[in-house]
Amino acid sequence: MTFVNNLSTLFANQGKRLRAPRPTNRPKKSADTGRNNQKKPTNQAKPVPAAPKIEINYEQLKKDAETRAQAQAQRVIDQANNQARSIVREAQAQAKETIVEAKAEALSIRSKADSESQKILRQAEEQQRTLTQKIERIDQRLSQMDQKEAILEAEKNKLIDLQTQVEQTKKNVLGRLEELAGMTKDEAREYLLDQTRHRATQDMAQIIRQKEEEMQAEADTKAKEILIDAMKYGATDYVAEYTMSTVNLPSEDAKGKIIGKNGRNIHTFERVTGVDVDLDSSPTEVKLSCFDPIRREVAKLSLEKLIKDGRVQPSRIEEIVAKTRKELDKVMFEEGKNLCHAVGVYNLPNELMQLLGRFKYRFSYGQNLISHTLEETKIGIKIAHELGLNVNIVKLGCLLHDIGKVSDEVDGSHVELGVRIAKKYNLPQGVIDCIAQHHEDEPFTGPEQIAVYIADAISGARPGARYENYDEYVQRLQKLEKIANEHKEVSKSYAIQAGREIRVILEPKQSKDDDVVVLADRIRDEIKAQLTFPGTVTVTVIRETRGQAVAK
Repeated sequence: MTFVNNLSTLFANQGKRLRAPRPTNRPKKSADTGRNNQKKPTNQAKPVPAAPKIEINYEQLKKDAETRAQAQAQRVIDQANNQARSIVREAQAQAKETIVEAKAEALSIRSKADSESQKILRQAEEQQRTLTQKIERIDQRLSQMDQKEAILEAEKNKLIDLQTQVEQTKKNVLGRLEELAGMTKDEAREYLLDQTRHRATQDMAQIIRQKEEEMQAEADTKAKEILIDAMKYGATDYVAEYTMSTVNLPSEDAKGKIIGKNGRNIHTFERVTGVDVDLDSSPTEVKLSCFDPIRREVAKLSLEKLIKDGRVQPSRIEEIVAKTRKELDKVMFEEGKNLCHAVGVYNLPNELMQLLGRFKYRFSYGQNLISHTLEETKIGIKIAHELGLNVNIVKLGCLLHDIGKVSDEVDGSHVELGVRIAKKYNLPQGVIDCIAQHHEDEPFTGPEQIAVYIADAISGARPGARYENYDEYVQRLQKLEKIANEHKEVSKSYAIQAGREIRVILEPKQSKDDDVVVLADRIRDEIKAQLTFPGTVTVTVIRETRGQAVAK
């Protein structure tokens, strides 16, 4: 179809080229001619010569065009035939090449298949030989086993005969032994068992005593190692602090601003902060004294800000003190959080962390509570790991054992207040027991509580840990005993447990049983009225009657 379409297109183009344009006999009229005709008269116009007449033989032209078209078509057909022959020859050549390649590939595949089949045949023959050899060996083994079974059967029969003879001999021997010993077989067995059991009991008792001694010696050594490692692990550096703070003044003139007119500034400062201000100790120093370390710290920071600001007046004092208290609350919260994170506790309520932050400004005989708590907790964790205890209980018990010392309540000892705080925040019972028992106020309920007690004792009682005014300490003990001895019913009194308890022994002849409770309450009230003491003092009154007789 394409070839025929090309021929038709070729004929159409040839026809267009062969058509001659029709002659035009009309002369062209120009604009100038028209204008000239208007300007010039008609009698002056020149005659136009007639165009020569041309005759065209259309039939002849048509025949010539057809002849040329046929010739052109014949050439196109020849070209197409030549191209077709060339394509056919190329296709035949490619087909021959493809056939040759296919034959070569078939030969290659056939040769590979032959080699693979030969290889498989060889492997099969090798496996057949191997199996034949194994079957021969198995047959030999089976024959050997048959021979061994026959031998074993014969030996078994011999053993049965021997066993029968042995049983008969045993019966004869036992009968003879019973006749000679005068006891039956069961009686002899019980006698032997009793003898063996007695010897075994003695040996076991001796082994147990020996092992107990070894374990006791090893336990003492191990306990010393654990305590030494725990103290080494938990040791921290700190500086003992007391109940007084010092503020340096830039000059002696600053004292006048602090005092103010008629002393109104210093009176306002002491009233707002709750501390005592001493201006007479040094020309360029101010000493602030107070038993509440938080008040003392607020006063110190406020006074430093007032001196730096220079505007010391009652309203400014109240403003600075209030602002310092808020800042100190933030500082204490951060200190509590840092203490918790330092020992690996991250899930305590914010209120508890705020209370722990107060440890920064709380001291026990000069020992800072944050340093003491951090040191004790590290020691307790080490002991718990060494002994395989519940580390979380020991960790929280050590961390919160002194939380009652910073409680806002004042009714009760720090142990009782700490237990209340722990129950308020629903802490585990093991932690509450650690707080309640770390001063042996209650019997220990588990090894975790003992570990907290030991860690607290190590941290607080090690040399250099706490500052102690021994003169005041001795005077307090003597005063306790003096208060008790002033009563006529008292025979002797002893201040024990570092002044935390007073033991009073009554004279039985001068007292009654009812006097025990009454006298304990009376001595307690006198101690509260006459002494200043840390924590609590337990008054224990003892009355007993003894009877003694000597037989000669």
